[in-house]
Amino acid sequence: MDSFLFLGFNIYAWITIITVLSMFTVLLFTKLRSDFVFLGAIGVLFVTGVLDAKEAFSGFSSTSVIVIGVLFVVVAGLMHTGLLQWIVKHLLGQPSSYGKAVVRLMVPVAVLSSFLSNTTVVAIFVNIVKIWAKKLNVSPSKLLIPLSYASGMGGVCTLIGTPPNLIISGLYAEKTGHVMNVLATTIPGLFCLFVGVLSIIAMRKLLPNRKAPESAFEATSDYTIELLVPSDSEYIGQTIAEAGLTNVNGGSLIEIKHFDNYKILSPVPDDEMLMGGDRLVFAGQIDELLELKKSHAFVNADHNIFKMEELDKDRKLRTAYVSFGSSLINNTFSKLTFEKDHNLTLVAIARSGERIDQSPREVLLQAGDTLLFESSPNVEINMDSLKSMVQFFDSPQLPNISKKTLISSTIMLIMVVLSAMNIIPLLQCAFLAAMAMLIFKCCSVDQAMKAINWDILMVFAGSVVLGLAIQKTGIAERMAFGILDVCGTNPIVVMTAICLVGTFITEFISNTAAGAMFFPIMYQASEQLGYEPYPFLIALMVSISSSFATPIGSPTHMLVYGPGGYRFSDFMRVGVLMNFIILAANILIVNFIYPLTPLQ
Repeated sequence: MDSFLFLGFNIYAWITIITVLSMFTVLLFTKLRSDFVFLGAIGVLFVTGVLDAKEAFSGFSSTSVIVIGVLFVVVAGLMHTGLLQWIVKHLLGQPSSYGKAVVRLMVPVAVLSSFLSNTTVVAIFVNIVKIWAKKLNVSPSKLLIPLSYASGMGGVCTLIGTPPNLIISGLYAEKTGHVMNVLATTIPGLFCLFVGVLSIIAMRKLLPNRKAPESAFEATSDYTIELLVPSDSEYIGQTIAEAGLTNVNGGSLIEIKHFDNYKILSPVPDDEMLMGGDRLVFAGQIDELLELKKSHAFVNADHNIFKMEELDKDRKLRTAYVSFGSSLINNTFSKLTFEKDHNLTLVAIARSGERIDQSPREVLLQAGDTLLFESSPNVEINMDSLKSMVQFFDSPQLPNISKKTLISSTIMLIMVVLSAMNIIPLLQCAFLAAMAMLIFKCCSVDQAMKAINWDILMVFAGSVVLGLAIQKTGIAERMAFGILDVCGTNPIVVMTAICLVGTFITEFISNTAAGAMFFPIMYQASEQLGYEPYPFLIALMVSISSSFATPIGSPTHMLVYGPGGYRFSDFMRVGVLMNFIILAANILIVNFIYPLTPLQ
């Protein structure tokens, strides 16, 4: 099998190529879990003999993957001691112009993202930014894209800020025996952040001016109608199902309030009995719902109880956004048991900031649709179990600021300083910081364990193994020679070409996978040119975390997509330019800070 060659690749190389392409195709076009897909790819490479057992499972013992797992615990300590609350309270303020608002937003978000999970920072800031935008009289869509961009650019500024940096630095250490400083990317990252902030301010007219999706729900009279059951109604004593109110034309019954009971029932059980004087709230197409006045002889309510400003202790309105890849896409709620399963009642749906003027349970759902649900305040929503379908944006319950806020911040600072000064290796520093967070009760053991995202760790481990397979089978070397044939022997041209491809590949695949895939290619190319790989890899770290052009390019983009009322093209309009601007800034600063050095 080793003697088989086709287009310069042996059978093992072709198995790897087909596995990698198949894996990315599955991730793009199916809803299979990414950790399952990566594990399947590892299995194929192992069973076909591309990798032996030690190589196939080397990702799970990789130093960089272990560091990521331990850092989840450190982040939990920071989260549960109110650090983010302190940042928001003291740094956003009341800027006098859009430019100052962008600076006040992007800089602290970038700093936080240098040490915390980008996704966590953005998820907590989304609601805060929406409220802040209202105070500033600015559309949230003008600030939510900068929020997401800042988290990505901030993550680049330290090795621990984003997983690809840890993966690439870990592979570099294994290859050379030299450990990168935890602040190796700080100056290039800060320069690119500076350029990025200026670019956002300069391109503010390219940022869309979308209405917040929630604004479509403010006038409840536009999509809800309240009817009374008269005392002589023939339906008194019948159940909701018997009265034919479970499926009505144009909408659905979302709540009922009995005349002799203060309690509001929502969702409404099919076997609930109708009584004279009952107040029924329907949501959907108003003109069709008004037919109930004829068909059931109901009458208009004299006072509407269903208003945003009149919510009471018996109910709560919750807003959610349909996630990319959600199983709800291309489905309608009328064909699903979602509401019953999660004790929620669908009230209305908005798309691109406009409420959809039809029965909400009959709307064919799309990614980014905004859903308005009603539920009891006591209903516990398992956000983790629903995140693959919808993302809820209830106001986060942030902990109060206390002395533990200072303790957790100090622990993180000491960890970074000790690692940056090479006093203690990063892995040991991370373990000590995680232990300190538990000892000083910045988070509980349960909170620490829940903070570890095992699915993500599986993806990271799989990415390391893919990188190993690409290198072992000679694919990296062949691709490096191919790039040199096209780009010549100018090292800056070669660096720019690989970073350019990496930037745009990351728009469609995980940046962690891109890092593992491009590491051997960049490393081989630099060696073939006769230069030290270090500056080439620093440039690669920045480029594969600079995905701005599509909402699927980063989890943080998907978090702001729904709340901002964005369209897919909104990201392309701003993001393609940002990709090229940050690429140019990246190549410029890396070659200035880390001059190219010939191999000894």
